[in-house]
Amino acid sequence: MQSFQTSPTVRGTLFAALTIGALAAPASAQSERQQGDPARDRVAVTRTTLQEWVENNRIYSKEKQQWREEREYLRDRIELVQRETESLKTRIGEAEQSIGEADKKRGDLAEQNERLTANSMVLAEQVVTLEEKTRRLLARLPDPLRERIAPVSQRIPADSAETKLSLSERFQNVIGVLNEVNKFQRDVHLAREVRNLEAGKTAEVSVLYFGIAFAYYVTDDGKEAGVGVPGDKGFAWTPSSGFAPAIARAVAIKKGEQVAAFVSLPVKLL
Repeated sequence: MQSFQTSPTVRGTLFAALTIGALAAPASAQSERQQGDPARDRVAVTRTTLQEWVENNRIYSKEKQQWREEREYLRDRIELVQRETESLKTRIGEAEQSIGEADKKRGDLAEQNERLTANSMVLAEQVVTLEEKTRRLLARLPDPLRERIAPVSQRIPADSAETKLSLSERFQNVIGVLNEVNKFQRDVHLAREVRNLEAGKTAEVSVLYFGIAFAYYVTDDGKEAGVGVPGDKGFAWTPSSGFAPAIARAVAIKKGEQVAAFVSLPVKLL
């Protein structure tokens, strides 16, 4: 026989149903004999009703448990969504802050660009002036120095308005020339050059350059000499054979052939 566990309410209902069935049995005994066994039918109906009630109760309990589980699941989902919402709010705040900082930086960069543009215009004017002065200076330099700096000086544009060089390249060219000029200016240099002598002769001579300010030449036989000073078309040379011995001695000292000593040489002030 199938057994059922019921609550007190169920047991009371079952007891009442059975009691009603028992009381009704004697009164209808004759009728039951005439019509079969109605009491047994009522018991069967009651049993079926109880089974259906128990089944419904089981289904209700199962659905209630499922509802509880789904409620917990929904609670977890709600908490997860809330956490994600808070995280998104935080990220949105950070993004807005980053956008604000980017806008500020963009504004700062725009201001900086305006300043740089203005400075570039000033620098463009300055480099034009420097290039013009450097070109004039190149014409007055000694031949050995001009040959040394030719790779750099040739990059200085003849027409500042037509050049495609950047400002930095143009400044580098001017600075490169001036650096070499300064190095040359700080020392005495000895060179071998061909000079025009008196009586229309030419000869290879020794030339002493005292920076870019003065120069002296003397022939190898020490008989003819001259003095050179910078001019608009390079050094201008003037014969000065009376100083040939002094210039020859200065050349010998520079070569290391004589000990150092004071030598009086002619100087022409411009």
